[in-house]
Amino acid sequence: MIQRCLALLCVFSLSGCSWFSDQQFVRDRSDDYRKARVEPKIKVPAHLEDDALQDIYVIPPTTETVTPTGNFEVPRPAPLVAQESEEMVRIQRLGDEEWVLAAVAPGQLWPQVRSFLTSNNVQVARVDARAGLIETGWFQGRDARMSERFQFRIEQGVQRNTSELHVLQQYQAGDTNSWPEASGDAERSSEMLLAVAQYIANSAETAPVSMMAQQAMGEGGKVTLQEDATGQPFIRLSLPFYRAWASVDRGLRESSFTIRDLDRSSGLFYVRFVPPEEDDGWFGWLFGGDEEDDLLTQQDYVVKVAEENPDQVRIDMTREDGVAMERGQTQQLLGLLKGNIN
Repeated sequence: MIQRCLALLCVFSLSGCSWFSDQQFVRDRSDDYRKARVEPKIKVPAHLEDDALQDIYVIPPTTETVTPTGNFEVPRPAPLVAQESEEMVRIQRLGDEEWVLAAVAPGQLWPQVRSFLTSNNVQVARVDARAGLIETGWFQGRDARMSERFQFRIEQGVQRNTSELHVLQQYQAGDTNSWPEASGDAERSSEMLLAVAQYIANSAETAPVSMMAQQAMGEGGKVTLQEDATGQPFIRLSLPFYRAWASVDRGLRESSFTIRDLDRSSGLFYVRFVPPEEDDGWFGWLFGGDEEDDLLTQQDYVVKVAEENPDQVRIDMTREDGVAMERGQTQQLLGLLKGNIN
């Protein structure tokens, strides 16, 4: 009798579980977003800071303003860019400047730099996630002739999901109320940059992400393909002219353009597009599909880099013989160049 009662109890228990499941005891929340409301931002008293009150999931603005030409056609995939490689971290130099180029978003690089300082027992004196700045306190570094401090500046890279890390060094001598424009000891700055780069490379796979830093610094990159008021496609690059010129020079070579001549004072490159001779390769399919595409490889072009302001340039491409290019053709060539600028 006891066994029969236990058996009946089990049957009722199982049917009860099934009943709750059929009635969706756990409410489906997948459509809750449709009822979401935009609430006003919390008001903080004037004497308090509101830096910590930021939207967690921000929808970024659209930066690509180029519109399809004529009747809609399924666009061809953008060609693979040349600089995409297995190298997660690289040290780049231009003149007296050097910086770390990391193939991670700023929100991922930020906690790595902070972790590097913590693991080396370096005290952090100031942090500004919006400006991408981390400043250390004064300390006696190994082999340093006196106390010094460092400033780490993290910026969005030229391409999406890349970051730049710049390091500034200062000795505790002279005017220490503000940071100098250049490091007091370039060798010490280079040593610190190399140490941080090595740490980032070793910990890239396990690095966390800072949502606040990503929101403050994470954008769509510094290079965009846009159209002006006349519908002419062009590239806008948010770099000073001297860096933009070097970046375009490298980008043209990586994009299979042959530089025939150049005039830096006028911001002009004279180039010819010569894709690799591969019958079944990517470029053979991308630019060898029809007679119209073949014409792109038989012309000489002029690439103009014009400074719009101290931190931004505009890049245009035209045929050297003065014949007007179709907008779609200009988009093709500029899109290829855009993917190889860093």
